[in-house]
Amino acid sequence: MILFCLGENQTLATSVCRAGQFDAGNLNSRKFPDGETYIRILDQVRNKHTAILCSLRDPDARIPSLLFLADALREQGAASVGLAAPYLCYMRQDRRFQPGEAITSRTFAKMISAGFDWLITIDPHLHRISSLSEIYSIPAVSLHAASLIADWVEKTVPEPLIIGPDAESRQWAAEIARAHPCIVLEKQRLGDREVEIQGLENLPVGRTPVLVDDMISSARTMIVATELIRAQGFSPVCIAVHPLFHGSAFEDLKASGAATIASCNTITHPSNQIDVSGMLASAIQSMLNEIQKS
Repeated sequence: MILFCLGENQTLATSVCRAGQFDAGNLNSRKFPDGETYIRILDQVRNKHTAILCSLRDPDARIPSLLFLADALREQGAASVGLAAPYLCYMRQDRRFQPGEAITSRTFAKMISAGFDWLITIDPHLHRISSLSEIYSIPAVSLHAASLIADWVEKTVPEPLIIGPDAESRQWAAEIARAHPCIVLEKQRLGDREVEIQGLENLPVGRTPVLVDDMISSARTMIVATELIRAQGFSPVCIAVHPLFHGSAFEDLKASGAATIASCNTITHPSNQIDVSGMLASAIQSMLNEIQKS
């Protein structure tokens, strides 16, 4: 296996290569003055299994390079081309809410399925789609970071109280909590940057509130919950699998009174404290084993 890194996830890619004993691929990738993408593969890939590690934050800036590299690997004789996307984009628009809307989750899935032999991701933002196989026509594996987060909480946070942001997080939050108490909030989204939260009254004394969510984008949910928790005299720990943190979201969350902000390294960010490289490496190796059997 040769693993190529596209984007800023080089530290994660190095750890995945070390954990899985994969070869690290070498690329020359840059932009021409007119903004078009240049890709050159610097390794011999003929008859070798290959994969691209690319976390798809700000996807519209990354997708052309991703598809160009996948096609170049295939054209140069790679035995297989897989995609390890720790963060998978275009999962929100999974139905047509207004007449004429593009269902981008399905369109993007067709593009990736046409260019790759398999997909591995971590905690995709599934709503009305129950599994990736509903929209991807290639083997698509969804890994879950809950056990890694639970381990980190166990080692780091004294007497945690796990708090899930909404009903959809109930099972996920319970897995992170393990033997610790867990509550699930009622959240109503009033707009892209406005939420209303209920269920944070009378927090138990002696516990450290730990807010957990699959991603932090605008951080409004975390900020509103943090302010409610602070009003009761507690400073929460805020954890996300995917630290998107658009605009000033990270600074805004810190300013709201969060004691600690931690995330998985699915996206490179200063908040990264929970390492997913071992989990990714094992999944890639399992996928490679299945390919070699077939």
